Amino acid sequence: MLSEIENALASMTRAEQKVARVVLDNPYRALRKSIGLLAGESGVSEPTVMRFCRALNCAGFQDFKLQLAQDLATGAHFSKTRLSLEESAPDLIAKVIDSDIASLIKVRDSLPAEQVQAAVDLLARAHRIEFYGLGGSGIVAQDAQHKFFRLGVPVVAYSDPTVHSVSASLLSEGCVIVAISQSGDTQSIIASAELGLAAGADVIAITAADSPLARLATLCLPMNSLQDEDFYAPIKSRMAHLAIVDVLAVGVALSRGPDFEMAGSRRKKAALRSVAN
Repeated sequence: MLSEIENALASMTRAEQKVARVVLDNPYRALRKSIGLLAGESGVSEPTVMRFCRALNCAGFQDFKLQLAQDLATGAHFSKTRLSLEESAPDLIAKVIDSDIASLIKVRDSLPAEQVQAAVDLLARAHRIEFYGLGGSGIVAQDAQHKFFRLGVPVVAYSDPTVHSVSASLLSEGCVIVAISQSGDTQSIIASAELGLAAGADVIAITAADSPLARLATLCLPMNSLQDEDFYAPIKSRMAHLAIVDVLAVGVALSRGPDFEMAGSRRKKAALRSVAN
């Protein structure tokens, strides 16, 4: 429905376009309005709202709301938000969080399950895991270290190019590098991945598909179409990368079975007692 509205804008009358823009600006709020309230906010008459609905091949206002509700349930509206300089606090909260949700929906719908399973299998067999990333990706690498060190495997995160290049050259078969890069063309990350591969390690790339890093890696978990169109929007790719790390960490933990879960729970309780004392 939202795509149909955008496609039909050019063929609508000026009054119908006013209704369309109100709906596109905040479709969830538009869904809660009566025909009279939507007409009032749009600055048009109720018959104009009806003509707007029929322009979208809807039988009437209720049919339009039903189709819009189905669209909202898929999460499609999250990618329609745009920030302005005059944002109110409620709209700011909704738009920024909706932007984050949109990035997660894209991850859910586009991440190849077979590649995820292959990555989990590699990480579950690894006797050492190293996460590499620069800038925002370095923050994701640090978060990954925090999650994976509880799995009982030696793990470290590096965001310094010199350090991770030296470390990569010292790896061996059975080690896994997880290289995180939004663009996939960061030369220092690519160079360290090459050193790791030459030393016998495997490389999992969380990056753009068909990028130099993706083509080089043992396997790639592709991340595309997450560039922010709005200057003021938060970095969507970081949220998506964090979600992928969560998927991998949980997948590896599940592969260890119930005994690992019980042992982990005992270790956590012991650590908490130690801190308390």
